[in-house]
Amino acid sequence: SLCAAAEPNVSYQELKDLKKANVLHIDVREKWEIDRFGKIPESINIPLGELMEALQMDPTEFKEQYNQKMPSKSDPVVFSCLAGTRSKQALGFATSLGFS
Repeated sequence: SLCAAAEPNVSYQELKDLKKANVLHIDVREKWEIDRFGKIPESINIPLGELMEALQMDPTEFKEQYNQKMPSKSDPVVFSCLAGTRSKQALGFATSLGFS
């Protein structure tokens, strides 16, 4: 299950289309899950437990830690996890920090 603020549930095909438009895809699964089930191409892994801190980092520190430009509060971001529960939590965290 994938979550985005404008459309809480995004299909796989919609995600593929969004990725063509440079949407940042954050996978909030744990590192062991990535190792076991595989990395989603062009996503960055920020486990849910690290997300609040990550979204409040200095942009330079974010780039060093995740090898990706930090999203601005208005950049399009999609969260994913294994079943959808954590991605919904991630969406709530991001919204609470002012991300649209």
